[in-house]
Formats: sequence, C-alpha cells, structure tokens
Amino acid sequence: MIRYCAHCVMPDTKPDLRLDEHGVCNACRSYEMRNEVDWDSRYKSLLDILDKYRNKGGTNWDCIVPVSGGKDSTYQVVRMLQLGLNPLCVTSTTCDLTEIGRKNIENIKQLGVDYIEVSPNPVVRAKMNRIGLMQVGDISWPEHVGIFTIPVRAAVQFNVPLIVWGENSQNEYGGPAAAAENNVLDRRWLEEFGGLLGMRVTDLLGMEGIEQKHLINYTYPTDAELARVGVTGLFLGHYIPWDGLSNALIAQANGFTTYHKTVEGSMVSYENLDNYQTGIHDYFKFLKFGFGRATDLACLHIRRGRLSRLDGLDAVKRLDGRFPWEYLGKGLEDILRPLDVTVDEFIKICDRFTNKKLFQRDSAGGLLKDRHGNLKKINDDNIP
Repeated sequence: MIRYCAHCVMPDTKPDLRLDEHGVCNACRSYEMRNEVDWDSRYKSLLDILDKYRNKGGTNWDCIVPVSGGKDSTYQVVRMLQLGLNPLCVTSTTCDLTEIGRKNIENIKQLGVDYIEVSPNPVVRAKMNRIGLMQVGDISWPEHVGIFTIPVRAAVQFNVPLIVWGENSQNEYGGPAAAAENNVLDRRWLEEFGGLLGMRVTDLLGMEGIEQKHLINYTYPTDAELARVGVTGLFLGHYIPWDGLSNALIAQANGFTTYHKTVEGSMVSYENLDNYQTGIHDYFKFLKFGFGRATDLACLHIRRGRLSRLDGLDAVKRLDGRFPWEYLGKGLEDILRPLDVTVDEFIKICDRFTNKKLFQRDSAGGLLKDRHGNLKKINDDNIP
C-alpha cells in the first residue's frame, strides 16, 4: 500500500523520500526549515562569492550560467545581470528541441549575454536515448548527463571557475542531500543525485557502436583539470529563496514565452517546454513510482500555501500519469521515430518498467488499462 505525505501529496514510493513519525515527508520538512534561514546573511554571502570571482579586468567572463531556455535558467541570467555580472551562458541542446524552446533560447541571448550552444552528435544522441529508454527506463538519460558535464567542460576550457546553477533538486523535491549546507554541485553530487540511475557513461562503450570519441561531451573533466581552473559550482537557490512560479513570472517579464495551455502530464503552462521527449520521461516516473509531474508541482504549491491538499489531490488524480500520446502538440510516433522505436515496441517497454505492485491488474496478472492506454493505481480513489 502506498503511503502519502500528510502535508503534501507525495507518495513514499519516491526514491529517497522519507516520512517522519508524523507522516510528513523530508521535502516538506526541508521547506519548513526556510523559516529558520537568515536569508539576508545568505544573500550577503552570495554577493561576497560573486565579488570574489568577478573578473576585475574584464578579460574573461565572471561566471558560467548553464541555460536551457526554461523559466529557471532565464531567471538565473536575469539575476546575474542585475548583480552586474558578465556571464557566459552555456546550453547543452536538448534531445528533441521544441519550437518554443528555441524561441526562449533566443530570448536569453537578447537579454544581453554571450552565449555558447553545444549540440551533441544527433545520431549518437538517438542511440543513447534508445539505450536509456531500454536499459534504465529513461529516454532523457543522455540529456541529464550533458546538462551537468557540458557547462563544467566549458568552465575548464574557458578558464571560468564559477558556475551558477539554479535549484538543488534535493531540497525542492526531497532527498538525502536536502540539507542547508549542501550548496555545491560537484562530481560527487552528479554521480549520486544527477539522475544517472546507476548507469555510467563508460557503460555505453560498445553498445550500438558507441566509442569513446562519441562520449566526449558526456565525460566529466578530470580532478586535475578542475583543480587547475578552480571550478566551483553553486546552487543559487541556496542563497535566494527558490520558487518556480516566481521565477516564471520574472522570466515572463523578461520575454520568456509559455505554452498556450496546460502542458500534457503537468498542471502548468510554464515549464518543461524545450524537449518533446519530456512527456515520455515523466510518464516513466509514473510507471516506476506511481507519481508524475503533476504531483511534483502540486506538492511545491501546497508547501507554499498556494494550493490546498484537497485541490492538489484532485489535480493529481486528473492529470498525472496519462499515456503520452503527444507532447506539446507533437505525436508519440513522431517523437519515437528518430530512436527507431515503434509505438507498439514503446508500449512493451512501458509494461516492462511498470511497477506491477502499484497498479490494478486482471485475474491473470495483466495490467488493466482504459481505452486510452491509461493505468489506474491500486488505491487511487482512497488516498488519505
């Protein structure tokens, strides 16, 4: 039986989530700790750090800001510019870039920054998408690697020691690194919390003809290279209270474009807009753990007092875990085509990664699905 947080609507099937003796999850407890933080002091610390790394002679960039074109990275760039920094924005191109994603990337450039976009070999990327989907049930596996390795490689290549990341996902969504002192993203954080799902980059060698030369963009710099430049990656959310909706509003005020309706599998129109494969990624989270993106968002808004738990439950039941027949208007068949995977093959992969303990089955043990291919959780109608 799935247990749910007594405060938000997150189930205990989420990896690394813990419910305390009061039935409250560690993500909610982490958010409560914000009230004990001296944010003025944190902000002063941020200013001191930025001043330390500021290139006084103007001969190099002050910092690197990894950007996807999303609301958060737009917000990060806006904040750095407001604080007088000269950032180099670095994008690791998403696996299947959307039109709105491209528009928002172009908007970041127009904020007045130098910008570099690294677009990994699409033939190799499709192979890695397929391997990620079939091996660990994550079509976005190579993207999760690249967004953390490519900006760090750029920091080494261009001798820019400071990387300004956004949120610490462990704090926002719950996890063992959800601690006040955890404010640095390094190799250890990537390997433990970066979403690699136990598969290392080197594991891909030999699969589908992949060679070492194909994995350069996905390889983290050596310790010696990092030490030479003095690379430090900090979470901006450690120093400034992090809030996705507030970030979206600030981003919109600076030219960011949202979707024209609620994004499939979500409950908002302002995030996960850059990659057509995101719907598949979020759906597999639902298959494995019984919750999806709508749950993530409902929990964030419940913690901030914007949404009641009752309304959050209603949204989750209606929006979470719908079979991803399309995403941002693009059909599933077209999304899968570059991976050389058919819809029928995809459904079989879905069934293989589905946690059968979480969903209703027939007398023969087969998964019960409605006419749209949607599953139903075992206790979906009786969430306490």
